[in-house]
Amino acid sequence: MSWIKENKFIASLGGATLVLAGLLYFIGSKAATRYDEAKLGFDEANGEATGFENLALYPKVENDIGKSKALDEYRKSLDSLQQSVEKFRPKEIANVSPQSFTDSLKKADEELREAFEQSKTKIPDAFFVGFENYRTSLAQEKNTGLLNFQLQAIKETLLNLSKAAPTELRNLHRPNLPEEANQPFAPGPNDVARALPFEITFVGTEESARRFLSSLVRLDEYFITIKGIRITNVKKDPPKAADAKFDAPPAAAAATEDDAFGGDFVLPGDTPAGDQPAAEAAPELKAPPANSGRVLSQVLGSEEIQVFVRLDLLQFLPAKKLP
Repeated sequence: MSWIKENKFIASLGGATLVLAGLLYFIGSKAATRYDEAKLGFDEANGEATGFENLALYPKVENDIGKSKALDEYRKSLDSLQQSVEKFRPKEIANVSPQSFTDSLKKADEELREAFEQSKTKIPDAFFVGFENYRTSLAQEKNTGLLNFQLQAIKETLLNLSKAAPTELRNLHRPNLPEEANQPFAPGPNDVARALPFEITFVGTEESARRFLSSLVRLDEYFITIKGIRITNVKKDPPKAADAKFDAPPAAAAATEDDAFGGDFVLPGDTPAGDQPAAEAAPELKAPPANSGRVLSQVLGSEEIQVFVRLDLLQFLPAKKLP
């Protein structure tokens, strides 16, 4: 204590130095902790950034240029696709009077009945082009434009079916549109077309089914897609031998006075009565084959088939402007 009293300055300086050293140590230890935390965060961020850099579309200059080029090509392809279906996009679906639509419906029904009669295709008694509910009632004028668009497309489809000449048109079903129940149609934000469905069931040969399905892609004004199809054989049992059809044998020619045998049939080697034996033996006559052409008809595949097909008539909405 006497030394501290005698050397106050040195004692004060030493005490201050000790306190300052402790303070510096405390600050340094805190700084080291913050550094370790910052270093750890940096390492984590650096590892994550390195992982991003290894990705295919890391935002580098060359990737940005490539992405811009790809988007431009995609935009052009979408524009081209919209242009390719432009001919199927109805310019205007204008409503007409209910009576005008009924007249168009009756005319289409008469035209189709005549076409199916010429192709010898049986149709249901209640057939009315899928618009059976308008046989005795009028459509709402606000729906006549859309209904007429669907009517004309169904008529063209069935005319092609009549050209394929099936045996029977068993059913034509057209589900009612929401507008017919006073429910508005609201397209989605990304919808480019609206599907107007209808279903056809017919019976015919494989060729008639193939011709009809092929005709769907040759319509000039309407774009129709096959939503679903089911094909079954009309006959459930396998073909039998009795199903085979043989060619009829050729009819024998009638004998005339100019025939060498005078109308009599002479077997080879025999001599007609009253005649002298021929100087040379008559050539041997061979009967023609029982079936000179087709021996056995094609049994497998000759059965008729029943085809159920669900079709979607696409009403393309106005073209979208790309951003």
